[in-house]
Amino acid sequence: MTPQELKHVLSSGLLSFPLTDFDANGDFRPDTYAKRLEWLAPYGATALFAAGGTGEFFSLEASEYSGIIKTAVDTCQGSVPILAGVGGSTRQAIAYAQEAERLGAKGLLLLPHYLTEASQDGVAAHVEAVCKSVKIGVVVYNRNVCRLQPHHLEQLAERCPNLIGYKDGLGDIELMVAIRRRLGDRFSYLGGLPTAEVYAAAYKALGVPVYSSAVFNFVPKTAVQFYEAIARDDHEAVGKLIDDFFLPYLEIRNRCAGYAVSIVKAGAKIAGYDAGPVRTPLTDLKQDEYEQLAALMDKLGPQ
Repeated sequence: MTPQELKHVLSSGLLSFPLTDFDANGDFRPDTYAKRLEWLAPYGATALFAAGGTGEFFSLEASEYSGIIKTAVDTCQGSVPILAGVGGSTRQAIAYAQEAERLGAKGLLLLPHYLTEASQDGVAAHVEAVCKSVKIGVVVYNRNVCRLQPHHLEQLAERCPNLIGYKDGLGDIELMVAIRRRLGDRFSYLGGLPTAEVYAAAYKALGVPVYSSAVFNFVPKTAVQFYEAIARDDHEAVGKLIDDFFLPYLEIRNRCAGYAVSIVKAGAKIAGYDAGPVRTPLTDLKQDEYEQLAALMDKLGPQ
């Protein structure tokens, strides 16, 4: 798959980030990870991001990264393209990127670098170095310390033909409009705020109809129904799901920093596809929160 072919794939449909499965000791479990991917495949996600934010990329060891990407690629071969999460320092991100390319990933999601304060010119140089280290398509994730401006992205678009996507995790509407208007159809644009469904209608109005769904990991039928309702502008159906599920879900998620991942792992366990505990520094949901989530999911019916 060429970068331009990947760009076309990412321009429509629902995207998601599979959880990374750990056992009780926190070690990667390739068998249940493969089963999770097999369970989700028939629901029709356009692409999956392995070892992304919801997949706890930030807690993975380099030695286990290869196994995660290989399992995802092998399991989904011929059914759905896998994009691999990469990040960290520039050299570390390049090493991950080249390994993901070697293992057959169709593209990369370049996550923000870790902790170090840097100018956005420096961040742009980081993005360019990673893009030039591989031939597969790259999606840059504007979030946290990565806050590239329209002129940065325009320069990167000129220098890096394989930079084919822009994912927004900032929620800065002015910046999103400026980027969309300046870059036009040069990129595929993806909504990337946590629990993206809440912002989906607004982002569609901005010309960004595609987003990644974390809840697809445990209520895939509902995630697809919501995406289809957004696509056909069924405001009544969208409003009902937001009121009945997403807003109560956010009340639980917002109780603790890091719950954006923890609540998805809890949902997967309730759904019968236990991905194990989160790794520290994240913490799992408390028992009463787990029970509240289970009640919410029960109201949605079988998935």
